[in-house]
Amino acid sequence: MDDYRAIYVDGSWREVASAERLTVTDSSTGEALATIPVATDDDVRAAVRAASDAFDPWAATSVEERARLLRATARVLEERRDALATTIAREVGMPRRLADTIQVGLPITTFADAASQATSLAWVLEVGNSTVHREPVGVVAAITPWNYPLHQVANKLAAALAAGCTIILKPSEVAPLSAFALFDVFDHVGFPAGVVNLVTGPGPTTGETLVRDARVGMVSFTGSTRAGRRVIELAAGSVKRVALELGGKSANILLRGADLDRAIPDALFKCFLNSGQTCSALTRLLVPAEQLAEVEARALAAVPRFAPGPALGDGVILGPLVSAEQRERVRAYIRQGIAEGARLLCGGPESPAGLEQGFFVEPTIFSDVHNDMVIAREEIFGPVLVIIPYDSLDDAVRIANDSDYGLAGGVWAATDDEAFAVARRLRTGQVEINGGAFNPLAPFGGYKGSGLGRELGRWGIEEFLETKAIQHPEVVDDRLGSRR
Repeated sequence: MDDYRAIYVDGSWREVASAERLTVTDSSTGEALATIPVATDDDVRAAVRAASDAFDPWAATSVEERARLLRATARVLEERRDALATTIAREVGMPRRLADTIQVGLPITTFADAASQATSLAWVLEVGNSTVHREPVGVVAAITPWNYPLHQVANKLAAALAAGCTIILKPSEVAPLSAFALFDVFDHVGFPAGVVNLVTGPGPTTGETLVRDARVGMVSFTGSTRAGRRVIELAAGSVKRVALELGGKSANILLRGADLDRAIPDALFKCFLNSGQTCSALTRLLVPAEQLAEVEARALAAVPRFAPGPALGDGVILGPLVSAEQRERVRAYIRQGIAEGARLLCGGPESPAGLEQGFFVEPTIFSDVHNDMVIAREEIFGPVLVIIPYDSLDDAVRIANDSDYGLAGGVWAATDDEAFAVARRLRTGQVEINGGAFNPLAPFGGYKGSGLGRELGRWGIEEFLETKAIQHPEVVDDRLGSRR
């Protein structure tokens, strides 16, 4: 078992003032994987001070130099990809093959793309008699979750560093090991002291100390909607900018005429990916009422592909949940669905046979679900799909939009044009049509209770920028590019 004793502050690893440790578990076995330190308030303040002192020189660094360091980060992450994928698979439970592509591959793309976006962004614009400058917002506190531990960190840090901000990261204490590995990479490629800082500990203590600090100019948070509200409350004390990527309860609409041979296996995969521990998971499957029996039969036929197994097992698609606490939370929702009168097609709250160790839950499907049931409204964050019948297209759109969330969605139709027309009607930050793949270069974020702001691509960098207009006595002729 590894014992991490240091946090990364002001360009070096330093032991924390407290002897308190938190245990990280292997999600497939339940055994201890590592221990990590708990940063004290003084440790957090030291990290903020380092980031504050480093801000002016880092903000003045050329875009080309910032891009060089980001590309170097992507390159070294690629060199260490195999070990990172194994670590995340053990922490989170995503099967090793998928962890390689998603949990590590996406962050590599994100760091490389942030470098490209930074060098192509319009940092200075001439508008009439004004010169408009885009400048980094300042010191950024990044607080990230456990379900995509390196991906969510990369989404924030790559963009903020490209913008010229300095960083203090507090990763989830449930799955923090890839963050330690990332900061080894930062140290290796040579980021200046104080530009990147890492503190670890629980959100209600370490995280809240970080958010409250008046020297922090912005908080970028990914997590539950409940915790996001708390971040807003604390940040209001010093009027910080806040970016939030929160929960989801996303609808996947099957229209009449959709190709069910493709749509049903894809619908299960988009719900069960990462054992359902995905904020943008398509967890509500909306189907025409007259096709409900056919969809149920097809779904049951596809379920054996998702037999649970250890994250490092061969051919596994559905691994364990991240922790015993998360497993019990999901089981409680399954029991709630049964109590509400939803029809259980498969799965249930019991442990899968032969997998009593680790944090496993059977892939579970409910049908005849009404949209006012708890299992249709609250984010379960487990491998639980609810099937909701609808009568008309307008009815389907109404049900899809009848949610406190608006992060993602899906539409399957006979043609892309038909699916696109429905996608335009959904109140959600992104929609995939006919199985469209996730695009790590497009903006990611949600409407309503799913958050504030966007990550990824140029939109991600723009979240970390202030805009300054400098008025001068000359008028710029935008058409000629000259002053007169």
